[in-house]
Amino acid sequence: MNAHPTPNSRPATPRPTPIRPMYLDCDTGVDDALALAFLLATPGIRLAGIGTVTGAVDAAVAAANTLNLLATAGRDDIPVAVGGFDPSAAARKTCVALHGTNGIGDVLLPRSRRRPVDESATELLIRLAHEHPGELEIIATGPLTNLAEALYLDPELPRLVRRVTVQGGAVFAPGNAGKFAEANIAANPEAAADVFAASWPVTLVPLDVTGTHRFKETDRRALAASTGLTQQALAHMLGTCFSYYEKHSSARRMSPHDCLAAAFATGDLEPEKMPTLRIGVDTSAGPRRGQTYFAKVDGPVDVDVRNGQNPHEARVLLSLRRDAAPSLLERILALAPVLSTAQEEAARVPEPAFATGLSESVAA
Repeated sequence: MNAHPTPNSRPATPRPTPIRPMYLDCDTGVDDALALAFLLATPGIRLAGIGTVTGAVDAAVAAANTLNLLATAGRDDIPVAVGGFDPSAAARKTCVALHGTNGIGDVLLPRSRRRPVDESATELLIRLAHEHPGELEIIATGPLTNLAEALYLDPELPRLVRRVTVQGGAVFAPGNAGKFAEANIAANPEAAADVFAASWPVTLVPLDVTGTHRFKETDRRALAASTGLTQQALAHMLGTCFSYYEKHSSARRMSPHDCLAAAFATGDLEPEKMPTLRIGVDTSAGPRRGQTYFAKVDGPVDVDVRNGQNPHEARVLLSLRRDAAPSLLERILALAPVLSTAQEEAARVPEPAFATGLSESVAA
């Protein structure tokens, strides 16, 4: 027997896994910050751009938060664009109590040297979709103002986008912006209705699933013990949120809504229940404004829609097979640390003091 492999017997060289381009649309509060850290640490994806929208904070402050967070991770290669200033996105009194005045727990991060790009978030999204036709994936973790505007400006957008993952809505769970509505949808119900009416593959990640997974004090301490500036900053942000929940529910924990949606979009979480449902949004001026409502889809459903999706339909993630928090924490901790000058010159202290106060907003 010939012990030497013949040319035909050599194992084929595996093809490299394609890098998936993604666009993140966010209103950078604490859970958006967790989502951003998760995406930065995830192999196989490339954040092609980030757009900010008025939600937990106004879009300019969200852009400043985003640029500063990227700087803590040494990622000054990702463009950040300022997006929609929606006057109806005003459920921010609760946001201030929960996320702090600046959206990120009143933590003052080291200021980035960069400014937002000249494009608006909508312009950035449209350009990226044309540069990556059929490949760009959108993750929306704030109000859907920018996405709706992009659909209005470029009706071809649904054909160019591979899929859209939206954190928002509630099926059976109660709302968190009043009794019926979820905050991201309630901020701009008309925009949400437009996004759900478009013929692109949408996955909705509602409160039904995000509200059942939580970061706890042990997770915060693990982040605080990290050598990375990003992780330590996140630990301080979580501390603000935990204090809010401790005051209102006697429990130091919070649901990482946006981070869970981002992790599902990257394929890191396994669904348990995820029906395809018809979806609508209450756009009236009544007490149910912003409420999402659902109906079963009659007939067979293609759950892996590639070239479009029936309008007003979405895959709706209702539950996961296992607790998401350990996976989210593990990934965020894996983000390569960027040390400050002081940390490089001296021994790290358990929790370095970040300043607290308002983030300085930046103009588009």
